[in-house]
Amino acid sequence: MYQHVTPYAGDPILSLVETFKQDPRPNKINLSIGIYFDNEGKMPFPNSVFQAAQRIENQVQPYLPMEGHAGFRAAVAKLLFGAESLVLQENRVAAVQTLGGSGALKLGADFIHRWFPQSHVFVSDPTWDNHRGIFEGAGFEVGSYPYYDPATIGVKFDAMCDFFRSLPEHSVVLLHPCCHNPTGVDLLPEQWDTILNIVAERQLIPFMDIAYQGFGDTFDSDAYAIRQAAKLNLPLFVSCSFSKNMSLYGQRVGALMVLAPNAAQADLVLGQLKFIVRRIYSSPPAQGVLAAQGVLGDTNLAAQWQNEVYEMRDRIRAMRLKLYEVLREKLPEKDFSYFVKQRGMFSYTGLSVAQVQRLRDEFAIYVLDSGRLCVAGLNEGNVETVAKALAQVFAE
Repeated sequence: MYQHVTPYAGDPILSLVETFKQDPRPNKINLSIGIYFDNEGKMPFPNSVFQAAQRIENQVQPYLPMEGHAGFRAAVAKLLFGAESLVLQENRVAAVQTLGGSGALKLGADFIHRWFPQSHVFVSDPTWDNHRGIFEGAGFEVGSYPYYDPATIGVKFDAMCDFFRSLPEHSVVLLHPCCHNPTGVDLLPEQWDTILNIVAERQLIPFMDIAYQGFGDTFDSDAYAIRQAAKLNLPLFVSCSFSKNMSLYGQRVGALMVLAPNAAQADLVLGQLKFIVRRIYSSPPAQGVLAAQGVLGDTNLAAQWQNEVYEMRDRIRAMRLKLYEVLREKLPEKDFSYFVKQRGMFSYTGLSVAQVQRLRDEFAIYVLDSGRLCVAGLNEGNVETVAKALAQVFAE
């Protein structure tokens, strides 16, 4: 019956994780998947989230509504748009709890394809691999816009602006508000202002995916692009995830926010989003979101959580600095300052595919073929080993 089914090539990240697991070498180091590890190489559970989770342990949960937990949705909207945001006071944000950030992307993609079927989607070059896959799976033709400049280890800002000015109305542009995945190279606030003004002028649809709020700088500054888009009254879509900053990876806690011109249209959008949810999975899971809401809805736990995230952020920064210092010592003729300029969990190293393969074969160090390295996988026990291996690979 299934002889006509074609094989699946596998996801480039998840497949590499499986390869890593099968590697028998005891000194192997996994810097491929986007998971935060502490200095002991373990996945930490923020104490604030742990406390909130304990409060609901062993409780039987009824079905949540299609749109998800009301308190969680309201709290996430405040986290993203700001507690005093005018768009929240005017009830102009349609908010839906989703199955992680990926679920939010899928839900938003399906909505846009239903109501703007002629739109094309454009993602940054490069971007997280599944961005393209999710929107193509929703029926879109997906292109890319200029973003990363390997020559400067920065943004091709002028080319990006020119490209956006060339797009037809209602084109969807997928943007990373902070901690760009995979490069770690972010736009400056003044660059965001320029880009968002172009988006407004060209009547584009901005779709912002924020999975690392708090890992770049502060929770407020990491949401700068979102809040500026709201001030410009753009038809904004925001997907967010609490996998990384709450360590709720397996619980799949995320949200989709859609900004509408007025409360009446926000209600229309919410209704159609609920309709999409009903036809896929009916309602989201409860356990993880109740833990997240337990943090966000408690002033003391929320403050504790943000401080815990900042400790994670600062540890990543320390690993970046250590990596840079060893590389600078080993190869003083090369400029590795980009390691400390990039932000968030990832670094675009500039490694070629051949160099990446050499890291795996000779040093048992796993990074993606693109050269993306998960800095959050480094710790005091392995960072010098990784730095020395990188120096040997870069030297040839």
